[in-house]
Amino acid sequence: MAEKIAGVEIPDSKLVQDATDLIRDTTPPLIYHHSRRVYLFGSLQARALGVHPDPELLYVAALFHDTGLVSPYRSDDQRFEMDGADQARAFLLSHDVLDGDADTVWTAIALHTTPEVPYKMAPEIAATTAGVETDVLGLRLANISRAEIDEVTAAHPRPDFKRQILEAFTDGFAHRPDTTFGTVNADVLDHFVPGFRRVDFVDVIQNSAWPE
Repeated sequence: MAEKIAGVEIPDSKLVQDATDLIRDTTPPLIYHHSRRVYLFGSLQARALGVHPDPELLYVAALFHDTGLVSPYRSDDQRFEMDGADQARAFLLSHDVLDGDADTVWTAIALHTTPEVPYKMAPEIAATTAGVETDVLGLRLANISRAEIDEVTAAHPRPDFKRQILEAFTDGFAHRPDTTFGTVNADVLDHFVPGFRRVDFVDVIQNSAWPE
């Protein structure tokens, strides 16, 4: 029987169960519970937005979206969002999901820290970002009832979440600071890594190899 939290059904399929087992077993509780909340809040926000994401695809996007912050998924040479996107795509293809659907999930994860753009794209992409922005930034909380919020956080608590997620972000990409150029991730390193100096977009233009 399918699980339901705050009126949102967790799809009862092998794909979803395999994703749940994998992420629960290979990531810290912080990431697992946050990722499940992203699915639930993303589903609730999708209703407010009037979009209808495929539940399985949204679930996989939510569960894999922050895997690039932690071993064994994180790399040394690309944005953490792309690490998670690559892992999700490989997971979906190994379960015989269509290439187009796997690409949608890849995009949802790759863009989940990019403001505005995802809301103009496929429902799964919009809902992933909406779920992330709700849980991490507290955006659009008014779209969700107090009872729904309480039910989600009872199932997947978020004690000390602000401090813990910022610590996870810092640990997840402090070793690859160049990958934060042009992203909100540079804000994290600017706050928490002594000596970090963000790459300045204007400096890149003015100091480029092009003669003036």
